[in-house]
Amino acid sequence: MAEDAKARWTFQWKELYDEVIDSGLCTGCAGCVIACPHDVIGYNHAPGEYIPFHLEEELGLDDCVHGQKGCTSCTRACPRFRDWETEADRHLFGRSRQDDEMSGVYKDVLLTRAVDDAVHELGQDGGLVSAILIWCLDNGVIDGALVSHLEGGDAGRAAWKAVPAVATDRESVLAGAGSRYTYSANTLALAEAREQGLESLALVGMSCQTSIGPVMWHRKVGKVGRPIKLNIGLLCSKSFDDAIFEELFWAKYRLPKEEMVKMNIKGVFQIWMRNGDYHEVNLKECHAWTREGCNFCPDFAAEHADISTGGIGKYSDWTLTVVRTELGRQIIMQMLEEGVIEGRPGDSDPDAIALMHKLSAKSRARWPTWADPTARAGLPASLVG
Repeated sequence: MAEDAKARWTFQWKELYDEVIDSGLCTGCAGCVIACPHDVIGYNHAPGEYIPFHLEEELGLDDCVHGQKGCTSCTRACPRFRDWETEADRHLFGRSRQDDEMSGVYKDVLLTRAVDDAVHELGQDGGLVSAILIWCLDNGVIDGALVSHLEGGDAGRAAWKAVPAVATDRESVLAGAGSRYTYSANTLALAEAREQGLESLALVGMSCQTSIGPVMWHRKVGKVGRPIKLNIGLLCSKSFDDAIFEELFWAKYRLPKEEMVKMNIKGVFQIWMRNGDYHEVNLKECHAWTREGCNFCPDFAAEHADISTGGIGKYSDWTLTVVRTELGRQIIMQMLEEGVIEGRPGDSDPDAIALMHKLSAKSRARWPTWADPTARAGLPASLVG
């Protein structure tokens, strides 16, 4: 149904601020920031922040001169505003997810890993995301990717601060390999990609970020989302504030972040040090540093990506790979055929798939009952309350 045949979309910053930002639903994905045609929405990558804010002083923090004049771009781009889940589902899949689809709509589940030893070693778990980006760049599927790098480049592990970045070749892809478990709004690298003249982009991001594109496309926000051709989502139950490095890992365990070389989460927070030492931190100790934007997020499985990926399951060097769209299937099948990645059926690790569904349901249970109800649809009775 054409938009002019439906109720006219009039929602602007005032509604976004009230219903999403001030209410705590905002994940800090920065969709509203990149969609704003007037550049009046700011964003700080800083501990305790990661939330958009209004830059104009005339109407205060909670209203917008341009919104009063009819600009609605920010709410059209927000993947937590009103019925965002159903709208993204219908755009991508032509239907809403069913109640028993806790992890969203998908076509296939596989276990995959990169064949290239360097990609496998530098990447997290099976190195799949890095392999996809390198293959897509080499084959002209994309000409750039919105990813995260560590601030400071090669010396960035001294700070372990993730920042948005653009990758255009193998080297810059591998510079973003591995997980940090702190937050980076990779969408903000779109401005740099435009400056470089890039036209076909992959977005690699946590679940909240990978819903931005389908929501924008469904709500017809304009041309801002057109360069995003491929959406790669990371399975994610939460991310942590950067302060966790100083206030927990150093203050309690005397683990200096400048000596950390790798981290992972497998039931515990795993940390590898430069001298070869290995440490585990109970996740319950980390909860106090959960980023505020994650507290209500209902999407563990990156349900609106073309391909969702994660390192859950018993095979620590394989990536659980959830193929959701036809584009995602074509890419994975071609990479398997060319021997760039190797794969095995997802049901060779049924516990990993069961765990994905369990964690997806737990995340959906966080979505508040006062918000749009679709994200909670199908929750088992034990989680409804």
